[in-house]
Amino acid sequence: MSACSRLAAVVVLLSVVVVAPAIGAEIPQNQRRSAYDDMSPANKAMQDDDTSNPGMLAVLDGEALWQLKAGAAAKSCADCHGDAKVSMKGVAARHPAFDPTARRPLDLEQRINQSRATHQQAQPFGYESKELLALTAYIALQSRGEPIAPPPDPRLAPFVENGRKLFSQRQGQLNLSCSQCHDDNWGKSLAGNTVPQAHPTGYPIYRLEWQGLGSLQRRLRNCMIGMRAETYAYGAPEYVDMELYLMSRARGMKIETPAVRP
Repeated sequence: MSACSRLAAVVVLLSVVVVAPAIGAEIPQNQRRSAYDDMSPANKAMQDDDTSNPGMLAVLDGEALWQLKAGAAAKSCADCHGDAKVSMKGVAARHPAFDPTARRPLDLEQRINQSRATHQQAQPFGYESKELLALTAYIALQSRGEPIAPPPDPRLAPFVENGRKLFSQRQGQLNLSCSQCHDDNWGKSLAGNTVPQAHPTGYPIYRLEWQGLGSLQRRLRNCMIGMRAETYAYGAPEYVDMELYLMSRARGMKIETPAVRP
């Protein structure tokens, strides 16, 4: 963990102990805001201009992958789905979504790999691989500006609830929960940065800290490392449940992919 992450963790711990905010109160719907609103003018300009947004380079790679025939079936995504601008519009805003075969929700990355294995008969992409991030970003771009709209599927309810519990559960050597930062202390200063509300509006995102694109699961793992907690493996049900809860919590907010963050 970097020195900055260690400092951030200590500051969070002190803020929790000293300020002692009420725990577990979700942010009222009319107060919910994207982390974009707290960025510097320069970073906002980087996200707003597709010719300056570094995440768009991955989107271009994803567009090429959309057209690429792959696997034993020698099919491309376009062979089944046609023009992504039409067929994929709104898809990112509705994931994670329940999958009858898996009997649980799948996030967009998992859905891509499922389709790749089933319909293209190709090897699934690795988590956080350049290819999976690029194709996910390209698909999610087609939903940019669309409101987040988790499906009204009752089968998702227990997974949303598990995600909420994980978000509110204290963990790690620092005995912190995600909600203590992002529900109870959002808007406050933490090591020179504004604490965001943790809405997943722009994933995959380009983080300047990473100097590259990354998934929501990567960000969740980073937070757990900052709390000195055990991380789950990429693709773990716990991460997908948290993604589902966070999307439910951000219902109505606009997709920004590929977002830029500090």
